[in-house]
Amino acid sequence: MGKRKTPEERADEDRRYALALGAHTDAEFVPFFTDTNQSIRNAAALNPDASAAVLAEFAKDRFWSVRVAVAEHPNTARETILSLLEAKPAKRGVVHHAAKERLEREGVVFGVDGMPTSGVLPG
Repeated sequence: MGKRKTPEERADEDRRYALALGAHTDAEFVPFFTDTNQSIRNAAALNPDASAAVLAEFAKDRFWSVRVAVAEHPNTARETILSLLEAKPAKRGVVHHAAKERLEREGVVFGVDGMPTSGVLPG
């Protein structure tokens, strides 16, 4: 069984969670890129004020739920969503599928290899 959190530790997590939900500027998101609590990083990635640059940072998170939040966030840049795709079928998981579903909703066509066809980047 894991170590129980003290009331102070729980209060600190509650404070950080509220800050993650209330962040508005890119600078306010920076502390959450490395927060030890996955749920707090996930909340920050779901924040509607997260910019494309902030979401690109969260796309590098080691936990899949944070990366799925990035794939589904309306402010995520196409390039970042594409970076969430996994070329090797054996390594594809929920992150790949969330990114693929998002791209398909946006009209991106996927080939038989499970990857987008050419011409998916704007410009």
